[in-house]
Amino acid sequence: MKKPAFGKKSAARAEQPAEPSAAAAGAAEPAGAPGTAPGRSAGKTTQSLLAAAVVLAAVFGIAELRPPAGPAKADGGAAPSTAQVERTAAVCPQPFQGLTGSTTLTAYTPPGTGSATGGAGWLSEQAAPATPPSAAPSAPAPSGSPAGAPSAAASGSGAPATPAPDKNAAPADAKLTLGKPGTPATGPASNGDAAPGTGAVATGALAPGFTVSQTTVVTEQRGTGLSGLTCTPESTSFWFAGASTAGDRVDYVSLVNPESSAAVVDIKLYGDKGLIDNDAANGIAVAPGSSQSVLLSTISKGAVTDLAVHVVVRSGRIGAALHAADGAKGADRVPASAEPAATQVMPGLPADATAARLVVWAPPEDDADLKIQLSGKNGWFTPAGNESIHVKAGMVAAVDLGKVTRDEVAGLRLSPSDDRHPTKIVAGLRVDRTGGNGKSEAAWLTGSGPVGARATVADNRAGASTIFLTSTGDAATVKVTGSAGSGGGTPATKEVQLPAGGTVAIPAPEPAGLNGVFAVTVETESGGPVVAARMLALPAKDVPMFTVQALRDDHSTVQVPQATQDPGVVLR
Repeated sequence: MKKPAFGKKSAARAEQPAEPSAAAAGAAEPAGAPGTAPGRSAGKTTQSLLAAAVVLAAVFGIAELRPPAGPAKADGGAAPSTAQVERTAAVCPQPFQGLTGSTTLTAYTPPGTGSATGGAGWLSEQAAPATPPSAAPSAPAPSGSPAGAPSAAASGSGAPATPAPDKNAAPADAKLTLGKPGTPATGPASNGDAAPGTGAVATGALAPGFTVSQTTVVTEQRGTGLSGLTCTPESTSFWFAGASTAGDRVDYVSLVNPESSAAVVDIKLYGDKGLIDNDAANGIAVAPGSSQSVLLSTISKGAVTDLAVHVVVRSGRIGAALHAADGAKGADRVPASAEPAATQVMPGLPADATAARLVVWAPPEDDADLKIQLSGKNGWFTPAGNESIHVKAGMVAAVDLGKVTRDEVAGLRLSPSDDRHPTKIVAGLRVDRTGGNGKSEAAWLTGSGPVGARATVADNRAGASTIFLTSTGDAATVKVTGSAGSGGGTPATKEVQLPAGGTVAIPAPEPAGLNGVFAVTVETESGGPVVAARMLALPAKDVPMFTVQALRDDHSTVQVPQATQDPGVVLR
């Protein structure tokens, strides 16, 4: 199943200047006024100029004569207000489904509590346009009109101008549309080995918490596997740890540009000897509204067992994803990691994991000495025989952890061995599950942030989803909700208590009368921060196919600072 490689605003309050006194204002008398002796003219002029200078200094010189005022505060010292987002966008990569696989796209917005109404949610394929926008020919001017003269439509006479498209409405050729919050919408992606990536947008009441899942099932003799991911927002930087070009690995980086202008991308690969320099990985142009894939073996200069990949966008904004296929041993998406940080937490280790391989990258500035910890049912502990890992500056280190979970669900944490020497790292974890017949499947976990107030994963199937919850600090209480199904059903909710540093796994709460797929939302109700992941397991042909996605804060609200009028700001 190979694809071709393409080559507060803040205001400060100031004291207002005092009005000039009547004496000062009347000191300037016009030179040569009637009744003024000629001998006193020069003196009066000098006095007038001095008086004018005093007035100007009094009016405009306050900033120099008085210390600057403190930052402006809203009346009563009110805290910033919270507002719901009005537009949310995400990008789904090209499906890696071969000729016979299938891919499902599912969009969902949780029920909101805000006042936003209306809006739309939709998914559109990102295939390169036949004529780039910059090369589109312009319409000729009407006969007899001078060059540059406005057309009849532009001037308001003759045929009416074509109305501008509504950016907040779903386009006519949308692949999938979302009708309302609280009910997922699902549909197939395009078939075949050359299906494009997808752009997703939600506006109005559908924007807060909008999320999209992409799930691919491949059952070919070579390359059987379940691949899933939560589509990510556009960005200029993406990190992936756990890629490879050794053995039977066939790994691709997908680049999707949903914007109207071209993007230029560099792909940086790091191995156990540091940065792999290759001109072919630099300056990759991605046309507007298009998607393409880059085969890592074409830019890695030979077989490399463990790789960290950094996708850097020089200009524009894109969506990026990485797909890993290991022959008959399984395939999945390598999820984008949280940004480099001194501590990385990876939730979602299943109890029946038969193997686990940890891959860590350290920045060129410093080595990293890290302790490895697992979160079990009673809190954090250090796995015997795998207490730590050392990573040289600018390089990748890897370690096989074996059957590290010992038949218990877990989360994994990497943190500095010495708190006085933190080094920002990127980490990934390959997890394998093996069926009774010896056939295996793989999934990849990565460093993830807390779910915050709310996080959602969209595509869940009856009896197939497991939710992993890890409290990274104090004990916590979370609420887990299964939405209505895409074809009907009543939402179901479960409250879960987490011990400090502990991990709990529960079957996803399924809506009563479920018809279709459903979404799962996790909300932190009290206590310390919580990281979460969803495992979707769909066994096929005796292969324990599964995929794991971390749940991340949906950032459905933003803080709006209080502001006050401050005319005095012009004086500073």
